[in-house]
This record gives sequence, C-alpha cells and structure tokens, in this order.
Amino acid sequence: MLIIGSHVGFNKDSQVLGSLDEALKYGANTFMFYTGAPQNTRRCEINEDLVLECIDKCKNNNIDYSKVIVHAPYIINLASPDTDKWEFAVNFLKGEVDRCSKLKIKNMVLHPGSHTGGGIDLGIDNIIKGLKIIVEYNSDVRILLETMAGKGTEVGRDLSEIKRIIDGVNSDQIGVCLDTCHLNDSGVSIDKFDEYLDLFDKEIGINKIYCVHVNDSKNEVNSHKDRHENIGFGTIGFDNLINVIYNKRLEDIPKILETPYVDKEFAPYKYEIEMIRNKVFDDELLNKIKQS
Repeated sequence: MLIIGSHVGFNKDSQVLGSLDEALKYGANTFMFYTGAPQNTRRCEINEDLVLECIDKCKNNNIDYSKVIVHAPYIINLASPDTDKWEFAVNFLKGEVDRCSKLKIKNMVLHPGSHTGGGIDLGIDNIIKGLKIIVEYNSDVRILLETMAGKGTEVGRDLSEIKRIIDGVNSDQIGVCLDTCHLNDSGVSIDKFDEYLDLFDKEIGINKIYCVHVNDSKNEVNSHKDRHENIGFGTIGFDNLINVIYNKRLEDIPKILETPYVDKEFAPYKYEIEMIRNKVFDDELLNKIKQS
C-alpha cells in the first residue's frame, strides 16, 4: 500500500491532532511534523490526551500511527567542533526524543550536522559520540539520519559518511531517511535510483531505511545546493520520482512531501498527492493550485 503524506503544522492548542486533521485535508495517510519551530528552542507541553485522541482518529481513518514521522529542529548540530554548541545539541535532542516518547512517535528524522570547518572526521566522530548518548538515554525513539545535499560543510552527503556514523553508533535505534532532492544535489542520478538502492543495500542495508522525503529539485545533479521543487517541475522529473515512490523495495516505508508552497502561499500537497496516486503528471498543476 502507498503510504504518502507531507510536512504539516503543529501548534500548542491542537498539537498532533491538528497535524492529523491537516494531513486528512490533503488526502494523506501519514504525515511529518516538527514538535516546535525548527529554528528556536520554544516548546509547549505535550498534551497526552490529544495524543490518544489522535491515535484513535488515525485508526478510524486507516492510518498507521507508527508510520508518522517527527523531524528534529535545524538548530541541533551534533557535528559541531564547538564544545558548548555540541553539548547544547545533545541536551536539546534529549528533550526532543522525550517529546517523541510522549507523542508515541517511533521515528525522528535528523540532519546529521555540519562540521563548520572542523573537518569531516571530527564531525563524524562528534555525531557518533552524541548519538551514542541519545540511544542510551532513550530506547523508544529511532533516529533517522537524513541524506544531505552536501551544501557547505554538511555531513551525510554520501553513503560512506552515513555508513561511518551507523557503524560507529552500532545500534538498531539508528536508521536512514532518504531525500530525493538531497540525493540529486549530492550527485546521485535519480533516474538510476535502483542502482543506488543496490549500493545502499550492499553498504548499509535497505532495512535501515524508514522514511523517504520525496522532493523534486531546482538544481542539476551534483550541484550541492539543496533547493526543493514541486513534484515533476524540477530537474529530477515526475517519472523518476514515481519510480522512487512506488519502488517495491520501499513499499511499506512512508513517503513525505516537503515541496514548496506555490507562490509562498498555496499548499500543494493535496494536489500533488492526488497526482501521485493517479501516476499521471499534470503540467498545469501549479496554475490549478493558484486558482483553487
């Protein structure tokens, strides 16, 4: 079964129940959210009654709550060579996994981090050290390392870097989130996605993939820029993304759209999900979204 959704909002009043309601408006059967603004530390208390209400509503709508994803905030940088910033990242991530536990969420996507000039080896060592603390601290939540575009000093730009982190932590609580835009921008040709999966399976194991972010890209392959585009309107193309979404080896894994709002105003997810379900590209989609 296709498990498809998008990034949705989360506010202090309706919390995850409101996130679910937004996802249902899009015709989704999963969703991803931040538990607070990704750029700051302000967080509301988790209302566990709303969590239980959300889980019941998911069951009534044939949504597997175990496939719902939380995304860690951008301000967490486990690769930092700065001791104070690294300690902040570890402590704040502890708080985020605690929030996931209260939300009964099993999988949290995390950007591995940026070494900010400290070098890739130090960056990877710091990520491993930090993740070892996290998996020992909380055994409920799996951390999914997101594949990155390789912008600036980002860590996680290729399989070898992801593999080094996974091998270093050596825990079942570490998995991977593939991002199609990031893969393209890091140098992976999505028209050869099956070859990439073969290599991933050999180096890491497909069983480590728990989420896929499905995004087209504004950039050519190997650009290292990380600029998302709406499905079918970028350099990856609709047919290549459909091959990712419906790939048999990723059948039971949630696919999450993080495509940009049209004209920074109109959410595209309902229309993109419908187009994906139909498997037919609509080159007038963006105009239709503006007129809706």
